[in-house]
Amino acid sequence: MGKLFGTDGIRGVVGENLTAELAFQVGQAVTAVLFEEKGRRPVITIGKDTRISSDMLESALMAGICSMGGDVVPFGTVPTPAVAFLTVLEKADAGIVVSASHNPYEHNGIKVFNESGYKLPDAVENRVEELILSGKPLAAKTRGDIGRRHHGMRQMQMDYIDHLCATVSDDISGLRILVDCANGAASTTAPVLFSRFNLHADMIHMEPDGININSACGSTHLESLAEGVKAGCYDLGIAFDGDADRCLLVDEKGNVIDGDKVLAICATYMKQHGRLRGNAIVATVMSNLGLREFCKNASLDLICTDVGDRNVLEKMLACDYVIGGEQSGHTIFREFATTGDGELTALQFLQVLKHAGIPASRLAECCAQYPQVLMNVKVSAERGVKEKIMAHQELLQAIKREEAAMGDEGRVLVRPSGTEALIRVMVEAKTVEIAEETAGRLVNLVNNL
Repeated sequence: MGKLFGTDGIRGVVGENLTAELAFQVGQAVTAVLFEEKGRRPVITIGKDTRISSDMLESALMAGICSMGGDVVPFGTVPTPAVAFLTVLEKADAGIVVSASHNPYEHNGIKVFNESGYKLPDAVENRVEELILSGKPLAAKTRGDIGRRHHGMRQMQMDYIDHLCATVSDDISGLRILVDCANGAASTTAPVLFSRFNLHADMIHMEPDGININSACGSTHLESLAEGVKAGCYDLGIAFDGDADRCLLVDEKGNVIDGDKVLAICATYMKQHGRLRGNAIVATVMSNLGLREFCKNASLDLICTDVGDRNVLEKMLACDYVIGGEQSGHTIFREFATTGDGELTALQFLQVLKHAGIPASRLAECCAQYPQVLMNVKVSAERGVKEKIMAHQELLQAIKREEAAMGDEGRVLVRPSGTEALIRVMVEAKTVEIAEETAGRLVNLVNNL
């Protein structure tokens, strides 16, 4: 992986390691690479979430693009998957998203899609990085060769909403849902989207002020949604993250339905309707042992990749699988989207819920959930620190000892975060106590390396 692009684009704290200057350079470099590939003036779409820094970074990106002769199609505040979809719809050459997804407001990010709505290939990312990190100024355009900003494009989010509605083939009327927009991008689309259906939908956390995105709300903080669902007697709670590419659910009792359960439930429905090509679910090594057990019992193949929805999608494309995702709520329905889409996931789950005719809590019983503990260890943000820790022999030996002690009744996964200065320690075990004790020992070790 390059020095700028992580597993999900460029991420950082704005004003520290993610600056307007860097955004300007990214805009220039992406445009220059597209000029090399296309041999003509490229058209680049751009969307953003509700962070206070998103306007600034968007403006810097657009200035960089136009300075190199590229044209810009800005969508305003829209979910990340809307940018992917609309980039294809507009026949643009690339799409850029300004968002740090589920991270706190002080963070932001830059993610680039290609003309087909998929994340930028590694080779192209590497070329963009090469231009930026060389330190050499790029030859900006002048006079009539300077790029233009297209106006009036915010209306296109309605095309995205129309697309989502068209994916619903079964009746979902009569359901009562509570939707948490995370004070993020879904605030601009979810109210309109769910109003298109004959169901009762109430919205919470949909008043973004620039700094409240993901703050005690959304898919990373489900407490208020769970309480609201129980108090309001809703059939389902729906939570998005800041850029609405994730979706986690809450049943009528306030219990979480995570990405693993969503995969199990929706894959079963797809198989029943002859839509599960390859008879498989694509997940990651972070998926719960319960999903493995479910697939075995349901005679489904479970294909596991490294962490990251990018890796999931690559496997889906390579083998023509149609559903995959992560426990954290990135779910990819490849029939309808080129990336994880929280609002699409919610609609697909609502179809299954209405078709099943049983409460969400009973629907989710199909996939057990083994006790799983995830702890994050903060480390230095200096380059190479995470890699050095992960290669430390003392840590590698400790992981082997812990895995041997649990045998077939648990597992250990220690990995570096792809977007933050963290080492993530995940332990699954027969009991919560064993998982917590095991994870605690490993966390203490990492802290002392």
